[in-house]
Amino acid sequence: MTGRPSPDGSGTRPAPDPADPRARAVERALGGRQVGRDGVYQAPPEPTHGWRVSERALGWSTVAAVGLAAALLSGHAWVLALAAIPLTLLAVSLPLGARPQHVETTVEVAPRRCFEGETVTARITVAHDGSVGRLDPGITPGPGMRVDALAVGRARIELRLTAERWGRWTPGTVDIDLYDTGGLARRTVRVDLGEVEVFPLPTAAGLTPIPVRLPTRLGEHASPQRGEGIEVIGVHPYVRGERQRRINWPATTRRGSLQLHQFAAERAADTVVMLDVFGDIRDPVTGLSSLDETFRAAAGLARAYLSTHDRIGVVSIGGATRWLQPGSGDAYFYRIVQSVLEVRKDLARRGTGRVRLPPRALPEGALIYVVTPLADQRILDVLHQVRAGANPMVVVEIPSGDPEVEPGDVTAEMALRLWRANRDAIRFALAERGIAVIAHQPGQTLDLALAPLLRTRIHGGSR
Repeated sequence: MTGRPSPDGSGTRPAPDPADPRARAVERALGGRQVGRDGVYQAPPEPTHGWRVSERALGWSTVAAVGLAAALLSGHAWVLALAAIPLTLLAVSLPLGARPQHVETTVEVAPRRCFEGETVTARITVAHDGSVGRLDPGITPGPGMRVDALAVGRARIELRLTAERWGRWTPGTVDIDLYDTGGLARRTVRVDLGEVEVFPLPTAAGLTPIPVRLPTRLGEHASPQRGEGIEVIGVHPYVRGERQRRINWPATTRRGSLQLHQFAAERAADTVVMLDVFGDIRDPVTGLSSLDETFRAAAGLARAYLSTHDRIGVVSIGGATRWLQPGSGDAYFYRIVQSVLEVRKDLARRGTGRVRLPPRALPEGALIYVVTPLADQRILDVLHQVRAGANPMVVVEIPSGDPEVEPGDVTAEMALRLWRANRDAIRFALAERGIAVIAHQPGQTLDLALAPLLRTRIHGGSR
């Protein structure tokens, strides 16, 4: 991994160094095309099939035609010299071999799965009959992708792209112009680079708060129940057949009878991360996307709980409700992310009705993390549904920044105060219902927000 994407997530690149030939090659291939945003990708119009006149031949022909017209209109024979030079260049540039009639391309894109900030390499091999002078690619990058380098050979093109934003993207399309040996005609072949899956860069997290009640499944968390763990929770009288090496000698001396260590049972937790995708809000100051930060925080939570052999699932609400039942194992992290990579497309078709949570998505007793900017009133209805199921719940608030206010605008300043008061009221109402609310600041580790939850176990509600 090479780092996080730009804060605005726009995919714009800094101005290239004019002295760098590689940067100039990339700029020429891009041709001023803009990178798509917000999951919307529009491929350029289909290229014309077959051979057609190249820009060089068209320019020379235009100069020759102008020279001939000027000679006819002026009646001066010496003006014909203006047409003689381009006509000579056209004659000299006639192709020496037959132009290709059959062209085939092979595409290799690696890796097809990566994290934000990692490099994706695309290699295109062009096979053809006949003779070709050179290859000239035109690149239309996909959303969330940035072209960093371009290498063009006789029959091979290599692209190096950087995945800037999480999602399921197409790296783009490449229109390859094949010129004949004289450069007078060209033929365009379109190459689709397929699709890549870009996973969000997980926010650093190592703490795993747990609820009061844990399911009866072997894990790494000490439960109040007696078991065969390693954490001592008390003593009990000796029972014939128990291991004598567990004798607690200080307690035995005090009570005058054999006392043994009593150990806690070790259990695994069931956790579900709920993602608020009702909208995508950009911080007016930093330009950070609330949706991007929501997914990075959720990915950090998923990785932390999976590392302790807990089970974790995911639910995305807003647009189409997507969910995956809790599971465990390192590979399950990628299943979780893959199940919700399409949520950007939901932003364009989100409705206004009430959201119904699938009952199977929230197992009984599972700890629910709701990652949300608390910007849409419908998320409050979802929180009430979760609380009605008596599941222990934690709200992870993603800051969206204050609305911009013009200096001296009294009405706007009053509206900003009311907006802040409304958000404080929402937090207070959630806390009154026994729902823990923590604030995660982008760029910081999640452990700073989760640490207060370790003081005690998280309680659920009552049915």
